[in-house]
Amino acid sequence: MGEDEDYVFDEASGEWLPASQVAASMAAGDAVEVRDAVGNLLADGDQVTLIKDLTVKGAGQTLKRGTLIKSIRLTGDPQEIDCRYEGIKGLVLRAEFVKKR
Repeated sequence: MGEDEDYVFDEASGEWLPASQVAASMAAGDAVEVRDAVGNLLADGDQVTLIKDLTVKGAGQTLKRGTLIKSIRLTGDPQEIDCRYEGIKGLVLRAEFVKKR
């Protein structure tokens, strides 16, 4: 143990790990894969269409199948995407109900 490396306590595993290893695992953990209903990989800025009618709670509106949603944003959750649609603020859709265009 001649190295002067910093160690960080990892609460998930309950162990002391080298700081370089923790930084590498956090960088890899930030890359969450979000896939649509048919398995296509989604990314920020993609356009998606709905594959079924969805009732939007609190908006009193139903988004119909085939509705185009432009410029999505990933949330860090593998099943949720943040969307913008006219008349609805803060719209979050589940990836299982959309298909990449």
